[in-house]
Amino acid sequence: MLGEKLKELRESKGLVQRQVAAELQLDTAYISKMEHNEKPVSRVHLKKLSKLYNIPENELLPIWLADRVLQLVGNEKFTIQALEMALDKLKEK
Repeated sequence: MLGEKLKELRESKGLVQRQVAAELQLDTAYISKMEHNEKPVSRVHLKKLSKLYNIPENELLPIWLADRVLQLVGNEKFTIQALEMALDKLKEK
């Protein structure tokens, strides 16, 4: 999810991966893997990307969190049940 959004944002700004990589002090291959959801995006990089793309970080944060949750529980047998339980608990707050 986040990878596709980052690619969309990069392309809308007319940037190439090499430029984003230079801004984040990463190599171009890592940016490519981030955009293909093959490498995780760190919270630090998320903040830098939001500044680079001139969008509020809180616009990217829910997608980032959803990706993290999916990485953690996406392949588990009881994922849906666990997520529903967690959501119920969050609603209590």
